[in-house]
Amino acid sequence: MKIPLYQIDSFTGSVFRGNPAAVCPLEDWLDDSLMQAIAQENNLSETAFFVKEGPEYRIRWFTPVDEVDLCGHATLASGFVILNYLDPTISEITFHSISGPLRVARKEELLSMNFPSQLPRLCSPPRALLDGLGGEPLEALCSEDYFVVFAREGDIRGLNPDMGILKRLDLRGVIVTAPGDEVDFVSRFFAPALGIDEDPVTGSAHCALTPYWSRRLGRNDLHAYQVSRRGGELFCSDHGDRVIISGRAVRYMEGSITIDL
Repeated sequence: MKIPLYQIDSFTGSVFRGNPAAVCPLEDWLDDSLMQAIAQENNLSETAFFVKEGPEYRIRWFTPVDEVDLCGHATLASGFVILNYLDPTISEITFHSISGPLRVARKEELLSMNFPSQLPRLCSPPRALLDGLGGEPLEALCSEDYFVVFAREGDIRGLNPDMGILKRLDLRGVIVTAPGDEVDFVSRFFAPALGIDEDPVTGSAHCALTPYWSRRLGRNDLHAYQVSRRGGELFCSDHGDRVIISGRAVRYMEGSITIDL
């Protein structure tokens, strides 16, 4: 069995930066256990699989240890593969997913994703969250993840979390964010329970970051940077119950997986 494989660096215009995602276009769905094994073998934060359904696509995402409900950078990577290599005659794609319809459109040098908004809400942070992060946050909220706000970009860059403690938390992961020095806001994302200590650039986290910063700064269009070691640039827009998350992507590798079953 041969399965096409692309590795795409998302939210960057140059290789070795942004967030690498594996993308596997399929003619038909594989067994779930095989897709999970491929994701584990790829050993990237996400591997996306998609199948064409008429003019649209159905997409699924796997970390090295589990399937997830939503992933931004691997959706951007999948859109990049389709629009540049599989069907370059089109400019927009609809993916169907467990999180509903997700659209990816080409807009000049950017790809723009239409995702559901997830405005974070007030919550009582568990002690393990604060102990695991360290630092002195201004506030803690919840969305799909814990959402922790700090005063300055330097606070975010200086965090050295205890992943063993964060791994015990009950939500998907931890978003940390602060005003940016040269952009509207910066962030980092930790998800050790999913086998991802720190995700380089997390598109889905911006489903919560975008409405939060839109309300805090009083404007809809925002420029963001995820300050991981690889780093990644995002352009976000708040549209009420939806957010637009845009970025660049670049191909690192194209090949195939060969599996003898």
